[in-house]
Amino acid sequence: MNQPSRGLYQQIVDIIGERIVGGVHPPGSSLYPDRLEQELGVSKTVLREAFRVLASKGLIDSRQKRGTFVRPRADWNLLDGDLLRWQGTGVPDENFMANLGEVRSIVEPAGARLAAQRRNDDDLAQLADALERMAAAGGDTDAMVEADLAFHRALLAAAHNELLTRMEVVLEAGLRVRDHLVHGRDEWADAVPAHGAVLDAVRSRDPDAAERAVHRLLAQAAADLDSLIHDPARETG
Repeated sequence: MNQPSRGLYQQIVDIIGERIVGGVHPPGSSLYPDRLEQELGVSKTVLREAFRVLASKGLIDSRQKRGTFVRPRADWNLLDGDLLRWQGTGVPDENFMANLGEVRSIVEPAGARLAAQRRNDDDLAQLADALERMAAAGGDTDAMVEADLAFHRALLAAAHNELLTRMEVVLEAGLRVRDHLVHGRDEWADAVPAHGAVLDAVRSRDPDAAERAVHRLLAQAAADLDSLIHDPARETG
């Protein structure tokens, strides 16, 4: 039997996953394969494979007599990369963004301290390159977002703790949502000086200064996002 294209069933996984995370299919609700096959224009095989992937993430389950249904949010694998990405689509969930902000405030300052103590020349080069890309991005939102992500990935990598480095999937989800919202505006604050202060502290092997610089960076990021989410023009526009 031919296996369905991964690209095809991944598209279906994304569609259904975004609906579940976004509340279109809330916990406890049923999913009807026949209806989804017709709506999405896919075969039973493709939908079955998509359901298998969604089940592995804790989103859905199937039982005799009950059929396929959405599991309680407590069962979801919230650190799964796809779930983090889906929660960042559409209108940002304030609770989700607040949770990500708290995680960043715990992880990144500690990571910066370690980076200042353990960084090597290659780490500094990666951080400097990301900073240069941020400066060169100008009004290009996508370029700014990718450069910002590269900087924060490099900062975690410079800590040289393989478990801490794995936290990038969580941080990246929050950064992508925040960056696209903030940098998608016609005007935004210049992020280069704040990131440059982090690099300077890491380069100088000053853990205290690196931690302070990241705290300032996160405080500004939280303020920017809060002002945008609660912008009356955005809410009524």
